[in-house]
Amino acid sequence: MIKWVNFVLKSMTGYGRNEAIEGGKKILCEIKSVNHRYSDYTVKVPKCYGFLEDRVRKFVSEHISRGKVDIYIGMESYEQSDKDIFVNTELARSYLQALKDLRDELNLKDDISVMNVARYPDIFVAVQKEEDEEQIWQSVRKVLEPAVNAFTSMREREGERIRTDLEQRVAYMKTLVDRINERSPETVREYRERLYEKLKEILDGKDIDETRILTEAAIFADKVAVNEELVRLASHFEEFYAITASDEPAGRRLDFLIQEINREINTTGSKANDIAIAKLVVELKAETEKLREQVQNIE
Repeated sequence: MIKWVNFVLKSMTGYGRNEAIEGGKKILCEIKSVNHRYSDYTVKVPKCYGFLEDRVRKFVSEHISRGKVDIYIGMESYEQSDKDIFVNTELARSYLQALKDLRDELNLKDDISVMNVARYPDIFVAVQKEEDEEQIWQSVRKVLEPAVNAFTSMREREGERIRTDLEQRVAYMKTLVDRINERSPETVREYRERLYEKLKEILDGKDIDETRILTEAAIFADKVAVNEELVRLASHFEEFYAITASDEPAGRRLDFLIQEINREINTTGSKANDIAIAKLVVELKAETEKLREQVQNIE
């Protein structure tokens, strides 16, 4: 067997989180993903930092080829306010005049102060300070990168567990195929013996045409021969190892390969006219289904 160099197989399920203070802001980056047939990204950033959405998506997508990925970016000022406060002077004057009119009309105590007028929130206007988009992105990127690394590490650890399970199952399937290979010639021999005994019983001591028996056995052998299917299965198993050892995303390729493996197993089952082989085929089908389920988790 070819000795493959093991690269990291990645699961589509992962989680990564990082929080730090950068550029005077407390920044939280959180990434999580689940299985998906294609790549699907959802990015949530504070409304006033909408320009980050495309940059975050592009940065994360460089590390992910498949999966449903949710990315959350939280930001809050840490060292200083990111807003300027302005007073609506004209509105304040109107409020002050209204309070004076109320005082005079009802002959109230004159205790009007700044705090009285300040109670009206629409007097103050908060305006987002103009910030350098590139500088903000660089701050977010510094926090985002460790989150992506943690996310990737988790997917790799899960991927290695899946790889171990897959390779163990393929190894077991190879032993089942070997048993079919051993059993297959026996089915022809047993058929020839049954045919011979049946003809002996029918002819009741008369001469048996050995050539006819050999011809019938040959026809039967050609009908039930599964050598080609077993050779292709062996080739598919080697390709399976090659794909899981590749540094390229393996999920789609493995999914296709499992379809081919299943096709060869079904053909073997339909051609091999033997109970023992039929039982082995059923076991192979069960293992193939388990392979298919696991592969759905691979990027």
